[in-house]
Amino acid sequence: MLKRHNRFFVSLLFLHDVSMVVAAFSLAYYVRFSFPDFFPFDVMSDPKDAQQFFFVCLGAWPLAAQLAGLYRSQRTNSVTGELYRIFRASVTSIVAVVTFAYFFFGPQRFSRGVLLLFAFISFVLVAGGRYSFRRFLRTMRARGFNLRYLTVVGTGELARKVIRTVHDHSELGLRVQGAIATGRHGVPRRVEDVPVLGVVEDVATILRTHPCDQVVIALPVTELHALKALMDRLSLETVDVRVVPDLYQYATLGRGVEEFAGLPIISLQDAPIYGWNSVLKRFFDVLFSTTVLVGLAPVLLLIALIVKLSSKGPVLYLQERMGLDGRVFSMYKFRTMRLDAEHDGQARMADRHDPRRTPIGSFLRTLSLDELPQFVNVLKGDMSVVGPRPERPSFIEDFKHQIPKYHLRHKMKAGVTGWAQIHGLRGQTSIARRIEYDLYYIEHWSLMLDLKIVLRTIFGGFLSKNAY
Repeated sequence: MLKRHNRFFVSLLFLHDVSMVVAAFSLAYYVRFSFPDFFPFDVMSDPKDAQQFFFVCLGAWPLAAQLAGLYRSQRTNSVTGELYRIFRASVTSIVAVVTFAYFFFGPQRFSRGVLLLFAFISFVLVAGGRYSFRRFLRTMRARGFNLRYLTVVGTGELARKVIRTVHDHSELGLRVQGAIATGRHGVPRRVEDVPVLGVVEDVATILRTHPCDQVVIALPVTELHALKALMDRLSLETVDVRVVPDLYQYATLGRGVEEFAGLPIISLQDAPIYGWNSVLKRFFDVLFSTTVLVGLAPVLLLIALIVKLSSKGPVLYLQERMGLDGRVFSMYKFRTMRLDAEHDGQARMADRHDPRRTPIGSFLRTLSLDELPQFVNVLKGDMSVVGPRPERPSFIEDFKHQIPKYHLRHKMKAGVTGWAQIHGLRGQTSIARRIEYDLYYIEHWSLMLDLKIVLRTIFGGFLSKNAY
């Protein structure tokens, strides 16, 4: 239903982007060779050579835009999110063009001035055009142009969700004009804010008196017995018919529809990060953790020396934690408790006034400095910079039976910091709320979200009142 309309707009966006790239290169070419004195660093003097890799730029930008996700639906993406994707596509395309031009044209045969101008102008034109396109669509739909009308079959929660979803994405130009009930008893007058037009037995009459473009069947599993009779009636009409399966109530992570040899397959639970996204996240983990360990090496050595001199025992404390796909690993921390902290073999969470802590341990835990050795775990691949906080296996056995969907947090690598942590959910705070935040992060993961969490951690996230 939404996908077919979205394809049309994606085609328009592709044509728009290509047009903007052509305009950007033309403008960059004109400025560079009309005002050569402003580009003393550019060794190139023959304009004909610059023209040769115009088609390289034209091919690289849409490909980079596809990789950045600019041709997927942007209806739930914010303006800021789309701008970030455009910036990423611009940088990727320029790197690809420079690499290609260097090896195939030689370093003296491509204009650095044209490329610099093209990078800036293409970003401005594409971003400005897409923003204007958003505003134009909203204005036109608000005035009632290019609208498509739907009738929803069903009055239960699934039908209500369909109606709410259509209302939330009004920029697509879809409007729900009414609902159709499946029984004659207990029929409500309205569902959400749309009227109930009648019952399925009268669907032919309803479609004649209330013509629409599409009928969306949104029946719960308990009412699917009515589907055959309903389709028999709808087969006599020319209206488009769509079915929303009542399966997403069982969905957890990575839900979606795939196709295998023409067979539609609905995914209810799947790994959230794969392919290039996993490569990108791993690259960020290695780069960031290396920077932290090298940059803070003097601090780490100083903390290690203080821990060693302040109490008996090793500098580092290794503790079993559970990570990706339920695998257990040894997590590194600076030791903050006495050697006999768990002399009875019973695992216990630390509390605010835990007597097992050493004096320096209290200070390190308050500032979360005891967590710094975990960046070694990140380099090893046991953890990620950002992700759900790892727990001890002994605690997890209790949590996963008490808290719904608890074990789904292990569909992603555990993190040094995370979405729950920057919202103060550390220590002995609500485990259920932590799971809500962890699953939100997993469902909405992006590199931009990771960067946001890292920045919030640096500027205050380590100083949580619940860090003890």
